[in-house]
Amino acid sequence: MGKLYIVPTPIGNLEDITLRAIHVLKTVDLILAEDTRQSSKLLNKYQIKTPLKAFHQYNEHKIVENVIENLKGEKNYALVSDAGTPGISDPAYLIVNQCIVNEIPVECLPGATAFVPAIVESGLPCSSFVFEGFLPHKKGKLSKIKSLSEETRTIVFYESPFRLLNTLELLNTYFGEERKASVSREISKIHAETIRGTLADLSAHFRRNTPKGEIVIVVHGKDK
Repeated sequence: MGKLYIVPTPIGNLEDITLRAIHVLKTVDLILAEDTRQSSKLLNKYQIKTPLKAFHQYNEHKIVENVIENLKGEKNYALVSDAGTPGISDPAYLIVNQCIVNEIPVECLPGATAFVPAIVESGLPCSSFVFEGFLPHKKGKLSKIKSLSEETRTIVFYESPFRLLNTLELLNTYFGEERKASVSREISKIHAETIRGTLADLSAHFRRNTPKGEIVIVVHGKDK
């Protein structure tokens, strides 16, 4: 029986990868990658010659059976996403679930994920928090925000720069303008920044400054 390794990859700076992750990527038989072009940049930097195969939300149902059969045949595979830890707002659940059903060993290596540095840098309570990933694009977005308005734990969202201002304005409406929050973008990259303040402050800032890059929103929970 082979083994599936879930391997976190850097969310920005390509040096944010563990020695063990490099070793696993070099020694497995195949790397399943969300975007082979993106993953090739990392592999080339560390002279990793392991073959790549595309595995993403659009083809995972078609190829997962073949992947499972190869893992049963003593092949060791690694799964990577474009950035961060697979399974955190990226494909991984299906293949991990099928490995468990088929009693194939699965190991997730520790490593990069965007919400951890964002919540620590926010200065908001992080001993207990709720991670919501990406909000629905349209249908269900408003109801999701309304349902979280009474949440007392710190709340973490991922967001696109194109939807950031709309999301902040909805949070202003249903959470209150004075609720403390932060927006982190381009974590670990050259232009990384974290903007802190009230939701009203953040909305005003991003009306003046068009956001770019991948974004994490952290919002203080409702006072008890």
